[in-house]
Amino acid sequence: MTRRTVTGIVASVLLVALVAVAAVLPVPYVTFSPGPTVDVLAEFDGEEIVMVSGEQTYRGDGELRLTTVSVTGPTQEITLVQALSAWWDGTRAIYPRDAVYPDGSTADQVRRESSVQMVSSQDTAVAVALQELGFDLPRVVEVFDVADGGPASGALEVGDQVVRVNGTRITDTASVSEAVQQVGVGEVATIEVRRNGNTRVREITTAPSPEDPDTAIVGIVIGPGYDFPFDVGVRIDENIGGPSAGLIFSLAVYDTLTPGSLTGGRPVAGTGTLTEDGEVGAIGGIPQKIVAAQAEGAELFLVPPGNCAEALGAPGVGKDIELLRAETMSETVEALAAWADDPDADLPRCEG
Repeated sequence: MTRRTVTGIVASVLLVALVAVAAVLPVPYVTFSPGPTVDVLAEFDGEEIVMVSGEQTYRGDGELRLTTVSVTGPTQEITLVQALSAWWDGTRAIYPRDAVYPDGSTADQVRRESSVQMVSSQDTAVAVALQELGFDLPRVVEVFDVADGGPASGALEVGDQVVRVNGTRITDTASVSEAVQQVGVGEVATIEVRRNGNTRVREITTAPSPEDPDTAIVGIVIGPGYDFPFDVGVRIDENIGGPSAGLIFSLAVYDTLTPGSLTGGRPVAGTGTLTEDGEVGAIGGIPQKIVAAQAEGAELFLVPPGNCAEALGAPGVGKDIELLRAETMSETVEALAAWADDPDADLPRCEG
């Protein structure tokens, strides 16, 4: 065997070894895959997902499915082989890790942020639905999250409306922080909240902020909320978070409070954030959400205008499932009513 042959064999072996090692090394990407869908008009753990107390409800046929994406977690790693597999798979996608988790977020931080977004999204969805039905809703300051083991843990709950802090009337989110700061670190803050129509007063000893030891906190996340004329809630698996189900939540609340079926008894899925003015915003992973909706038999998919171009490239579009461009909640209600009466109705659709 010549020296050249030996060198070639050694080089080939080394190349194979390098390729094998590279294939199992982690790469800085995450994968998006079709996630579970949930019919918000159905039940969860034996109870209606849309819960209404104190107002007439109408339960009918049809489905309104929120859609989700299964995303690689912030601490999970994928290999080059896994990344390439997702890239070639028409139902999945890959994205740079920094684009999805820009601050090197931990799993707990992602969970908490997602939970806060879900609470805010549900409140806005209910408000938009009730405003569509003609209700006037006063604004309040609401607790969106309570830190586990924090000063307010066990004293305050998600959904509490903050009325006063140390006797100061709360008019906006900034006034809560200002009132707590006036108490100081290690001192007692007296917080008055409304919960389920009842007033409760809690005394909470403040703690230093992790970012600034001279800043007093009580370990809550607050935001703008609404004083609803009757109790409306959305019960969903706590593993589902984020704001992207806002449109579907709002439509489900509207459907529950109006006679008949908004979908004409047929399966509809969709996605989209919702502003307090009822405008529908873009989300991520829409091709994967459309794939998940098709697997559950959805005939129509509600698409935020900002996602139309991407949605048109999803598998099965135009054949197995139709796209409806959802500009606002109000316009979507009108379009669904037209579609329920006539599946061939002229609807606002995504166009290439």
